Amino acid sequence: MLTTVEHPRLGEVTLSQSRRARRISISVRGAGDVRLSFPCGISARRAMQFLEQKIGWIEAARERLAQRRAALPSQLPPAEAKARVEELRRAARADLPGRIERLSRLTGLKYNKLTIRASRTKWGSCTTENNISLSLFLMTLPEHLRDFVIVHELCHTVHHNHSPRFHALVDRLVGGNEKALNGELKAFSIRG
Repeated sequence: MLTTVEHPRLGEVTLSQSRRARRISISVRGAGDVRLSFPCGISARRAMQFLEQKIGWIEAARERLAQRRAALPSQLPPAEAKARVEELRRAARADLPGRIERLSRLTGLKYNKLTIRASRTKWGSCTTENNISLSLFLMTLPEHLRDFVIVHELCHTVHHNHSPRFHALVDRLVGGNEKALNGELKAFSIRG
């Protein structure tokens, strides 16, 4: 069941009560829209109390999204967008090879070859030959999220899938923070 409420600080908030929801959760979408999801056994009042406790987090997520939108190359005139991509490409070439080498040594996970591309569909990928491709748009992320994406791809050198064993390995290597880091990464849009 979907309803909309007007929050004094956040504006319009969509409430989604659903049988599929296992807990109360909040998502902030690309344009800053807030959705509050909660299970049928929990009242809207209780869900709103949870929302009140998370206002600071929601405002920080909206700020990150706004900064990310401001950095998107597609919102610039073509010549500026091209210059921005080239600037990111230079930064990626200077940063990512050393970063993946360091993380490969730290984790003990070996990869074959690194490619840096202007991919707007994925932050990274790993082939069955353990060749890793990273998007130059990783340079728009905070450093800890760049590391998280690289660790994720390095884990694909062991598990070429998204099985529970793969996620357990990622989670172990990021200190039990895979879910939190994934949530943080979703606040950023790679599409330009």
